[in-house]
Amino acid sequence: MKKKYITLDQLKVYQLGRELSRTAWRIYERLDWRTKKINGDQFIESTDSVSANIAEGYGRFHYLDKVKFYYNARGSLLESRNWLDILEERGFINKKDQKEYIIIYKELRPGLNSLISSVLKIKKPLIS
Repeated sequence: MKKKYITLDQLKVYQLGRELSRTAWRIYERLDWRTKKINGDQFIESTDSVSANIAEGYGRFHYLDKVKFYYNARGSLLESRNWLDILEERGFINKKDQKEYIIIYKELRPGLNSLISSVLKIKKPLIS
């Protein structure tokens, strides 16, 4: 029997990461040039880094490599939330856009933690 593997595009956390990027881009596009330069660029880069790190980790063979990139994705996710809050505090985005972003964020964060845990559980028997 042939093993069935989940492709990257089928991975829920990757799908959510891409959705978060699309939402962030809509927010970013509405910012003026100065705000993009000061805060927006860091916001969009940290958001885009989430799905990019998930993809890179997924493509790695060694468990520890995978987890390293998933940890990077989680760090970027938290950073992006920080920039979102700063943009909202300074009046550059509205509550509706912020809420849309946070809904995805709240689903993605535990999913990413589960992905990290599942990879670590698979690895444990190999080093015991």
